[in-house]
Amino acid sequence: MAETVSAPAVSCEDLVKVFRSATGETHALRGIGLEVHPGALTVVAGPSGSGKSSLLTMLGARDRPSAGTLTVLGSDIGAASTRDLRRLRRSRIGFVPQRSALAVFPHLRAVDQLRQVSSWRGADGDPAEALTAVGLEHRADHLPLALSGGEQQRLAVALALAGRPALVVADEPTAELDHANADVVVDALLAAAADGVAVVISSHDERIMHRADRLLRLRHGVLSSETTRRDTTGVIDATGRLQLPPAVLDLFPSRRVIVEVDADGVRLRAPEGES
Repeated sequence: MAETVSAPAVSCEDLVKVFRSATGETHALRGIGLEVHPGALTVVAGPSGSGKSSLLTMLGARDRPSAGTLTVLGSDIGAASTRDLRRLRRSRIGFVPQRSALAVFPHLRAVDQLRQVSSWRGADGDPAEALTAVGLEHRADHLPLALSGGEQQRLAVALALAGRPALVVADEPTAELDHANADVVVDALLAAAADGVAVVISSHDERIMHRADRLLRLRHGVLSSETTRRDTTGVIDATGRLQLPPAVLDLFPSRRVIVEVDADGVRLRAPEGES
C-alpha cells in the first residue's frame, strides 16, 4: 500500500515581507518557499534580524505578505478578508508571540482562559489538561498578574495548545524558562505534533533544535538550509540561487564556486588557489 502524504498545513512560495518607514525599506523576508505538514515539530533558527519573527507572524496568519503566496490551512492569507483571518486564528491556530504576556487575558484566571479558548475551537474534554501539560496545574486559579514571567509564557503555550488546533506557531516559547521547564514545554509541543498538529517554533536553544523533526535555518531573510532527522540539505530558491548551509559556505570564502555537471551528478568545488 502506498504511503499517504498529508496535505500541508502551510505552503508558501516566493514569500516576501517588506517593512516601510520614513527612513526607507527593510526586507525581512526575501523569497521564502516551504511547506509545513501536520504531525511534525519544525524549528526555525537564525541570528537576530534573520526574519524568524516575521516568518512566524505570517505563518500564524497575523500578517500578510508583501509579495508571493501564503496558504495557511487552506486560506490564501494575502486574499482573505480581515474577518475570515480572525475566524481562522481564533478557531484553528494556536499562536505564542515573542512577548507571551500579549497572549494571555489579564482579567481571567488561568483555567478560565483555557475554557474560553477551548470553546472558540469547539473542543470537548477538560481544558485544564493543557495546564497540566506545561506543569501549571497548581496555578489554575491564578490571574496572570500573580504569575511569573516564565509561568505566563507557559500559560501562553497552554492556550495555544488548548482545544487541539490544527496549527501551533510559537515565537521563542522557551526564552524565559529554565532547562527543566523548557523541556516540559517542548515535550508538550512534541506531544501535540505526535497527535497530528502542525507545530512551528523559533528557538536559539541547540537542545531544542536537536529534538525537532525538522530544522530550518534563516539568514538575511532567506532559507539557507533544511535539516531533518536524516540529512541536511541546501535550498534552491525560485530564481535558481543555491543557499548553502553555513558550515559548507565557509568552504568558499570568495563566495564563488565551480559547478561541474556530468553523468554522475553535480559537484561544487572552490576556484583554484582557494582550497
